[in-house]
Amino acid sequence: MRKFLLILILTINFNNIAKSIDLPKYYQFPENYLKGKYHETTKNFFIVATKKLKDTRFKNTVVVMLDHDEEGALGVVINKPLGFATIGSLIKSLNDDTIKKDLLNYKVPIYWGGPLDNNKILIIHSKDYENKNTKSYDKVSISNDYKALLDIAKKKGPIKSLVVIGVSAWTEGQLEGEIDKGHWNLSEITQDILFQEKNEKKHIMATDNSFVRLWKNTYLYLL
Repeated sequence: MRKFLLILILTINFNNIAKSIDLPKYYQFPENYLKGKYHETTKNFFIVATKKLKDTRFKNTVVVMLDHDEEGALGVVINKPLGFATIGSLIKSLNDDTIKKDLLNYKVPIYWGGPLDNNKILIIHSKDYENKNTKSYDKVSISNDYKALLDIAKKKGPIKSLVVIGVSAWTEGQLEGEIDKGHWNLSEITQDILFQEKNEKKHIMATDNSFVRLWKNTYLYLL
């Protein structure tokens, strides 16, 4: 109990000291920094666009991060709908006469995943479904083959899914720089946000659930 009280007092005092000293603007404490955590990577989180991000392509976007290391980062936007498309139009390069016509005419909502690899189709889905081309992450799975699309049409696919065209990618250090400038906050991935039917609510919900990430050099400097 005494140890807990000491930690609590030190945390409160540290916060007060941080507010009282005149730190350079870059090192000012974000208002919600104590609500957040320190992470080496954004992988398995959402990144949520802030008003400081000027790239109109990513305005009010929520991105599920699939990979992030010292070489760069990869993610998929989940809240920019493009409309509907038939399964047949998505797998038009597939020459298979055995597929029933009603399956090919089945329509699914399509999302813009990012400006790169616009021929790449990914199915982000709940973890109740898996095939040989499914990759599982902490809180979501991704399939990238026509079988998953056909299973969705057959009502044998995942309970919840998003069909996404294109991806978003950052080069070495690029995303770190954008986060340092306040262009993105981190947010915990939840199924409620990921598969929210009202896309305009995804950014609001993810923002309400977000926290400011402190990069290692900033964190150590402040301590």
